[in-house]
This record gives sequence, C-alpha cells and structure tokens, in this order.
Amino acid sequence: MKRFAGTKALVSGGGTGIGRATALALAEQGARVTIAGLEDATLREVASHFPKQITPIVCDVSHAKQWTVLIASLPDLDVLVNNAAISIPTDIFDLADPSWAAVLNINFAGTLNGARAAAQNMKGRGGRIVNVTSVHGTLCELKSAAYGVGKAALNQLTRCLAVELASFNILVNAIAPGFVDTPMSRATGINELETGWFRENFIKNGRIPLRRAAQPDEIARAILFLASSENTYVTGQVVTVDGGLTLTL
Repeated sequence: MKRFAGTKALVSGGGTGIGRATALALAEQGARVTIAGLEDATLREVASHFPKQITPIVCDVSHAKQWTVLIASLPDLDVLVNNAAISIPTDIFDLADPSWAAVLNINFAGTLNGARAAAQNMKGRGGRIVNVTSVHGTLCELKSAAYGVGKAALNQLTRCLAVELASFNILVNAIAPGFVDTPMSRATGINELETGWFRENFIKNGRIPLRRAAQPDEIARAILFLASSENTYVTGQVVTVDGGLTLTL
C-alpha cells in the first residue's frame, strides 16, 4: 500500500520548485493533491504527470478570501503544505519600498490565512500542516530584510500554531531550506548558484559542508515525513535542511 493512499493534500506554490517536487512526490505515493498557484500553464504541466491525482487551481494566496475559500471547499483535507513565497530585494532606506507589503502578504499572511482555514477544515479529524520557511529566518543577507523578517515570523507562527492546535491532533511544523536549485535562485535574472560569489564561498571554501545546493526533491522528502501518518509526535519544530550551511562560520 502506498504511503499516502487515501490522503488529501493541498500544496500552495505547487507549480515550481519545492512545491512542484512535493506535489509530485505526494501523488506518486498515493495522495490526491490540489496545487495552487498563479500560473495556470505551469500548474497544468505538473498535473499532467498524475492527471487522476493532481488538480490544478489558480489562486493568489495574498488574497485572503480567495485562499481561504479554496481551502474550505476541499472536504476532509489531511495535509496543507504552505509553500508559496516570493523574494524581492529590499531597500531599507526607502520608506515607500513596496517589497515589505508584497513579500509579507504572501510569505507570512498567506501562510497564516492558509493555516487557519486548514485547521478549521481539519478540526474534527486531525491533520498535518507543514510551512516552508528558510534559513533566512535566522540568518541575514543584504537586501533581504523583508524576506528574512517574514520567514522569522513564520518560524514563530509555526510554534504558536503547534501549541494552539495540538488538542485537535493537528501537527504543525516547518522546513527551513538553505540554497535550493529552484526558479527563485534566478529571481533577479541571474542564477545565484552559478555566480563566482556562490561558488567561491559556499562550494570551494565549504561554507556549505556538502558543497552543493539542494535539489527540490531533497526538500520534498523532508516535508513528506512531517506530513505523513508516520509523524505522530513531532510538532512545533523548524527542521533545517541546508547541507550544513548553518553549522559553519
């Protein structure tokens, strides 16, 4: 019997990167998966791999009502993977910088609204919520203040939700990836994983002890454990999956 047979899951940001890998892994292991995102064609490409098991739905998680209505419409939801996120460079001196609202509306508020709606859906049965955060929740990088603040808030939200929802047998955890080879690595038009800066510091000098970025499916495998029925006692944890990045100076 497949590991997620009979499981109903929802993955936000399911069209690319970690979300795509997670949706495909869930479907491969027997789950019925709804994937939400902004680009219909991208979502449909993912669904084409498991057309009987993956349902693509265009949805903007920054629009609270749209997002919560979608979750409420999915009966007997077992798993929510809050993966949707964006990264926009932040100018700390620009009081009108729009990156703060844009990033926090998706990366934090979208996750909060999704978790609350999923918890309401799961209340009578229990379930699993996995938030995808980042090592940026504890580490800092130039021009990434909005992104880092949003991820730090998401870490604490994960812990608070775990306590609030424990009595309903809803386990809430987070995965904090380091560098991952996804479209977000190319968000500025340059693949940061191929820059001299990255290769010198993180590969050659071993700032990442494993000396490579992760592949999305490596993050997905960690998500699947936390989302599975095998996980019966882990809740409120932010699990770092970064190849050892946060262990080095």
